[in-house]
Amino acid sequence: MIKIKSFVFSPFMENTYVIHNEKKECAIIDPGCYGNEENGALKAFIENNQLKVVLLLNTHSHLDHIFGNAFVAKTWSVIPKVHPLDEPIYSNFEMSAQRFGIPTHTLPPEPSYTLEEGRSEFLGDQELEVMFLPGHCPGHVAFIHHESKTILSGDVLFERSIGRTDLPGGDHYTLIKSIKEKLFLLPNDYTVYSGHGRPTSIGAEKKHNPYLQ
Repeated sequence: MIKIKSFVFSPFMENTYVIHNEKKECAIIDPGCYGNEENGALKAFIENNQLKVVLLLNTHSHLDHIFGNAFVAKTWSVIPKVHPLDEPIYSNFEMSAQRFGIPTHTLPPEPSYTLEEGRSEFLGDQELEVMFLPGHCPGHVAFIHHESKTILSGDVLFERSIGRTDLPGGDHYTLIKSIKEKLFLLPNDYTVYSGHGRPTSIGAEKKHNPYLQ
């Protein structure tokens, strides 16, 4: 079984997740920590719980989800994993930060472009299914832990909302198709941990999400 710890980081109020197993191995998903104080909060949690960081996973490559990649990679000697179709967005980090007026002092490290549907990631013996869900980003993925009925969905699906599609690489039709034809095939009682905002469930969004009716 796994446990999930969430942090809300950066001016974008992004959700960073740490998932860990009984052997204290952990994966950091979408580290959005920005600045020394937020880096310190993440590090303190890891150290206080005596966790060993073994995976650094990005659902997608928008800057608010990879602010902390450099810190995490350097601190725990892990390489970020990204879907290959997100390479142009990942590589455009500095320009994206300038567009939003966000100062950047450290560029994210070169990732491993190896996240692909059909190739699960493993936290010890706990399997994280990789589901390809383009639309918000060309290479957006979600991580699904079936044993705990948990979805780390990034910016695809939110409580009563969906990811924006007006940024480079976004496509509204593709996003809706990803949600309805893939994510919504999961059982209603699966919990969705989104990239922003509160957790929700597949069943609740099927019933109440105004963008998906």
